[in-house]
Amino acid sequence: MLKHWWPLLLTMVIQAVVALALLTLPVIAPVVAGAIKISPALVGLYVSVTYAGAMVSSLLGGATVARVGAIRVSQWGLVLCALGLLLCAVPWIPSMVLGAVLIGLGYGPITPASSHLLARTTPKNKMSLVFSIKQTGVPLGGMVAGAVVPPLALATNWQASLVAVAGACLLCAWLSQCLRKELDSDRQPNASIRWSSLVQPIRLVLAHRALVTMASCSFLFSIVQLSLTTYLVTFLYDDLSYGLVAAGLALSVTQLGGIGGRLAWGYVADRWLGARRTLLLLASMMALGALASAFLTVNTPQGLVIAILLAFGASAIGWNGVYLAEVARRAPAGMASMATGGTLAFTFLGVVVGPPIFGALSGLFGTYRAGFGGLMVVTLIGGALLFRSQQPARNTI
Repeated sequence: MLKHWWPLLLTMVIQAVVALALLTLPVIAPVVAGAIKISPALVGLYVSVTYAGAMVSSLLGGATVARVGAIRVSQWGLVLCALGLLLCAVPWIPSMVLGAVLIGLGYGPITPASSHLLARTTPKNKMSLVFSIKQTGVPLGGMVAGAVVPPLALATNWQASLVAVAGACLLCAWLSQCLRKELDSDRQPNASIRWSSLVQPIRLVLAHRALVTMASCSFLFSIVQLSLTTYLVTFLYDDLSYGLVAAGLALSVTQLGGIGGRLAWGYVADRWLGARRTLLLLASMMALGALASAFLTVNTPQGLVIAILLAFGASAIGWNGVYLAEVARRAPAGMASMATGGTLAFTFLGVVVGPPIFGALSGLFGTYRAGFGGLMVVTLIGGALLFRSQQPARNTI
């Protein structure tokens, strides 16, 4: 029998690789935009297209995991991400749009699949910490994207960097095969997958008040997270006159804050505050981080910029593990992957609408600072929802 830490390690690595795949194009957006003669602000539409695909595939994730197993679903996701990156390497807008769709379809079912594995192997009193450790894969992938992809693109070309990440996805899918037999032993080959499977996770979420609260907050928080990670490099490059490599490294610092935050907040939620009070604390930190970012200028000392981004990343990128653990904890027995897929549909909806709105606000006012001001408002709304939920949830956290 495999040790309990194997599912955690494998799911964290897979999460990191698909996050790297999704963020590869945004971190080199200024170079790609210049090469194909479009505005770098349009990177928000790329993120929206990817997460629209992710929204659909996450809803089907629970049913697909039940039939073929969590590892097989993860392997399919990695292959789709690789194909999408190869299509995005073609400097033709229709090809890049199709590539974005495939990346989203590959990204979507990864979290429901990992939730299925971890819910089976994790004690309930350690769920926030374990899920937070697994979710460090997302900022870890983002950190690698920010640190490695821009130098690679400048040393070779932007297409080569996309092809290299596609190769990493395929390698990860191949290596996962050695654990597939053991970890997919609970699959049900006769389980059906129907179009009604798209609606069932939503119905499950709407039937449970605690899941509705988590879904609503994840919608708002994902607007903040993806707007930050999508536009940070372009914001630093255009508004603060950072070089591409320096801006990419700043993104890596933000992701590093997210890694530390996910570990810390999981421990805090399990030991002291509980999930909802921890998320309320993070909403306050996100609001302050967005406000501080809106006031950054070309004259702001680089050390202060890094400190602000580190703290902003710890909250805006650090909330996911606590949220996913709470969803798995509140889900009916044996339905963690379906509940996760249902709430992730709301999470991904926030990503679909968030970055374009951030880009539109920034374009309207001629600066990305306006977008950060909008993020502050979004987090305050999320904090208000969590504050109102405290009294009913006090005896159940």
